[in-house]
Amino acid sequence: MKRGVYVILVVLLVALVVANPNLLEPGQPARFLGRMAPIVIVTIGQYFVLVAGEFDLSAGAVIAVQVVLAGNLIGSDDAMILPVLGLMVVLAVAVGLVNGLVTTILRVPGFITTLGMMLVLSGITFYATGGAASGNPSDTFRNIGRSGPTLPVLGYVPWSVMVLLAVLIGGAWLMRRPFGRLLLAVGDNEDSMALAGARVWWLRTRAYVLSALLATVAAILLVGYAGTHPTVGQGYQYTAIAGAVIGGVALGGGRGWLLSAAAGAAVLETLISLLNIIGIESTWRDTVQGAVILAALGAAGVQWKRLSGQRITE
Repeated sequence: MKRGVYVILVVLLVALVVANPNLLEPGQPARFLGRMAPIVIVTIGQYFVLVAGEFDLSAGAVIAVQVVLAGNLIGSDDAMILPVLGLMVVLAVAVGLVNGLVTTILRVPGFITTLGMMLVLSGITFYATGGAASGNPSDTFRNIGRSGPTLPVLGYVPWSVMVLLAVLIGGAWLMRRPFGRLLLAVGDNEDSMALAGARVWWLRTRAYVLSALLATVAAILLVGYAGTHPTVGQGYQYTAIAGAVIGGVALGGGRGWLLSAAAGAAVLETLISLLNIIGIESTWRDTVQGAVILAALGAAGVQWKRLSGQRITE
C-alpha cells in the first residue's frame, strides 16, 4: 500500500489536469499544492500519534480555536503577531500534554481523551464567537497562508509550500532518530518496550504534542484563505486519519511511513478536487472518504495477512 499510494496519486493528478488543463498554467501547480498543505501537515501530526498506537480526534478543534485566537488578538496590529504566535504554541503544547498525560498516566483510551478535548475546545470556540466569524488579523499575518515569493527558476512558490517542505523534512528526520524508532516500537508492542525500559508515557505524550503543534501550523496557514470562522478545520482530524490509512499507516500502531501518510492525504484531497471539477456535489465528500478508508483498510488487512502467513511458513 505504501508504494501503491504514489501510483494512485500520479493517476489522480493526471486525471485532474485532464479535467482542468488550467492547472498547468504558470503558478497554478504551486497554488494547488499550497491549498493542500494544511491537511497534509495535519496528517503528518496525526501520523506520529497513529504509529504510537493512539488517535487524536482533537486536531480539527485545535485548528478552530487557534484561528479564532489569532483573529481576535492580532487584529490590525502587526506588533502582536509574534506574541500571539508564542501564545498559540503554548496552547498547542498544553493541549498535547493534556491529551498525552490523560491517555498514558490515567490510562484513558486516546480515542475518548481526544474526543473530550475536541468537545471542550469546540464548546469554548463556539461560546466565544457565537458560531460566527470573529476577528480579522492583519494582512501581514494572513499573507503567511495566501502568498509567497517568486523564486528564480521555480517561479511563484507559496509560503505554505515551503512550510510543508520543512515539516516533511523535519518529520522524516525525527522518524530516523531514536525517538521515531522507539515510537514505532511502542506502537508495535507496548508491553515489550515497557519491559525494556522505554518511557512509553513520554513517547506517546510527545507524539500528541507534535500533533497539536502541527495542527497549529495548519491553522496559521488556513487563516490566509479560509478566514477565522469557528468551523475552519472542522473534520480535518477525520481526513488526516483517512489520509494516513490510505498511505499504509496501521491504525493499531507500529507500521507506516511518514511520506506515504503525507501522500495519502494528497490522494484524498486530489480526489475531492477532481470530484468537484467534474461536478459531483460536495455533500458526497464524507461518503467518498468513508469508502476510501474502508478500501484502504481492506487492502492493508489483506497485505498484513499475507505477510504474516509468509513469516509463519518461514
